Amino acid sequence: MYLIMVYDINEERVNKVLKIGRKYLNWMQNSVLEGEITKAKLTKLKMELKRIIKVEQDSIIFYKLRTKKFFDRETMGKEKAVDEQIL
Repeated sequence: MYLIMVYDINEERVNKVLKIGRKYLNWMQNSVLEGEITKAKLTKLKMELKRIIKVEQDSIIFYKLRTKKFFDRETMGKEKAVDEQIL
């Protein structure tokens, strides 16, 4: 599946959340990551994030798409990050 992760995290935890997210997804810009991910890896990502965030203060939204094939992203202005392809 293709996943977009958007987060609003307290300053003291934001770097930890970004570090975890980048293990699974590509950083696109502040508080946004996206990329292909399996169900198993998504479960693992969520488990790691649950250990870091405080549910009464922090927010993470996951947009799940079946495939990137029907997904179109348009950027206005500077592209902050480019999809990284790791071979």
